[in-house]
Amino acid sequence: MCEKTIRAGEKMTKKLMIFIFIFLTLGLFIHIFAQFTPEEIAERERWEIFLQEAEITGSSRDYPVSEAVTEPWTLVLEKDGVTRKALWKNPEGLFKGYLDSWKYEIAAYRLDKLVGLNMVSPTVEKRFKGDRGSCQLMYENVLMLRTKQEENIKSPSYKVVPLNKATYLQRAWDNLIANEDRNMGDVLYTEDWRMILADHGRAFRTSKKYTKKLIFDEKHKEGPKLMKRLPKAFVEKLKVLDFDLIRGAVGEYLTDEEIEAVLKRKDLIIDWLDKRIKKLGEEEVLY
Repeated sequence: MCEKTIRAGEKMTKKLMIFIFIFLTLGLFIHIFAQFTPEEIAERERWEIFLQEAEITGSSRDYPVSEAVTEPWTLVLEKDGVTRKALWKNPEGLFKGYLDSWKYEIAAYRLDKLVGLNMVSPTVEKRFKGDRGSCQLMYENVLMLRTKQEENIKSPSYKVVPLNKATYLQRAWDNLIANEDRNMGDVLYTEDWRMILADHGRAFRTSKKYTKKLIFDEKHKEGPKLMKRLPKAFVEKLKVLDFDLIRGAVGEYLTDEEIEAVLKRKDLIIDWLDKRIKKLGEEEVLY
């Protein structure tokens, strides 16, 4: 083995050890901002296996094209006496002028786990009718942000601050993955007012439009939408992201160009936060 290869291997090992240290150290504080409960986080691997191995006992298309242009399927899955619903989709290409891919759903879930966001439901690859596609665990009794606003449903006063923090995290997340299609149908609330993020098929853009500036900032098309306050643990995990770590997490589901674009946006996020900290002080930006 040549010296260059050995050095490259040592460098990669060092990076991995640093990330593991940060993950274990800051992981102690994940519960402060994670939207999934510690029990749900611990169960993710089990649900991944369930999604992959469960028998499909029913299927239907429950969403009108006006709400879901890629026409996803709702699957009924059964395994070992457990029955759950999952959302299956397999778009690959342009839909109404937008690039959409089922692979991005899986990449988003895996990257969510890598950075400790814990807001994306377990998602795996699963074949349906002979085709490859993404299969995402569906949560029952959730409230869409669209319904919340249309029916003027108020969240409890003691949940306002936590939900605001969750919204700032959602903006940071969508900035990182360049999700150009976040809408009120993709933001879900559990019965105890935790936020879950769905539908990432139109993320991971690579054009300069999405690598030179952020989607959510002072210049958002609907007015300023800022990452006002973010958890230190989350930001520290962003800082150590590199190509090898992301590739190891997402596997085949992102191209090299798409990973490089994520890293460019990571730098934009860190730069934006640094400027905000310089202006307001760290205690007003990170917690």
